[in-house]
Amino acid sequence: MKLAFAFFSLLTLGFAEAPFTTMPAEFASQPAAGASPLVFRDGSPVKTAQDWPRRREEILQGWHGIMGAWPKVIENPRVEVLETKTREEGITQRKVRIEIAPGQTGEGYLLLPKTSGKRPAVFVPYYDPETSAGLSDKPLRDFAWQLARRGFVTLCIGSPGGDARKPVLSAEAKCQPLSYLGYICANMWQALAAQPEVDASRIGIVGHSYGGKWSLFGSCLWEKYACAAWSDPGIVFDETRPSINYQEPWYLGLDPSLTRLPGLVRADSPRTGAYKVLVEKGHDLQELHALMAPRPFLVSGGAEDPPKRWLSLKHAIAVNQLLGFTDRVSMTNREKHDPNEESNAAIYRFFEHWLKP
Repeated sequence: MKLAFAFFSLLTLGFAEAPFTTMPAEFASQPAAGASPLVFRDGSPVKTAQDWPRRREEILQGWHGIMGAWPKVIENPRVEVLETKTREEGITQRKVRIEIAPGQTGEGYLLLPKTSGKRPAVFVPYYDPETSAGLSDKPLRDFAWQLARRGFVTLCIGSPGGDARKPVLSAEAKCQPLSYLGYICANMWQALAAQPEVDASRIGIVGHSYGGKWSLFGSCLWEKYACAAWSDPGIVFDETRPSINYQEPWYLGLDPSLTRLPGLVRADSPRTGAYKVLVEKGHDLQELHALMAPRPFLVSGGAEDPPKRWLSLKHAIAVNQLLGFTDRVSMTNREKHDPNEESNAAIYRFFEHWLKP
């Protein structure tokens, strides 16, 4: 079973008292929002933990069938070191050119803390790698740098092709752009796992906003990530929120026959591509959340993911309970979309809890 790797990783860590898992009382008594993933396509219920792998595969293949198939995951992506320097606190920074897909490379940074032995690692996707590596003037988005300071090996890259709204896909890719970003995440897990400094059983992923969508799809669709944190991506489809824009062609709305006008779904800018099919068939992102179980994840919620999103997260909690696990679904909340010091501290605590023995 493919999930055995992740199961072993989490069970052997043996943590208790996972942080940020307490649901506010006002939501605890309310029904879950959206359709339950614990129902097979034929309408029959998932009754036991032994049923779940079959339902999980049904969800996974259903989404891939709509979004389009991935190219083959690269077993050992090429990593070329372009420059090496030592930064504060003895952290080694390697600027790298890395094989993100067949015939396609991207530049980024590999940060190595000044510690010995096999270390936990985190992949950080974002618009550009400099921001994540702490090399830009954008505050509180330097996840890779801050995690490296805490003893994690980190890898950060930017949008394939350099423009998030005009992503460049490999010639072999026949999938939606957001699914393609998930495919890149699978290859970046492979790249991190191959590093001699990295413990392959302890690799997580985190991203904010666009990077949050990227890390959500990457961690849900690639089961080897041990845990994940998603910062305000919009964890459900919500057509009332301009920033929860999965309908756009650079995410799930790519359609060779029609390019929609940017913005909210409306009469002159309808749903297109895989997004149209997903909505019409009643799919929503709680199905992907369920694919994480029993791997832990944290929603670092802001304006797009307020506390009411707990009602959607109830489904992932139910799947974990069926499998015999608790405290694997976490959420924090802030008022604004932008990260703040408190929300970031919670992200770092989450990874320290789950990835450090």
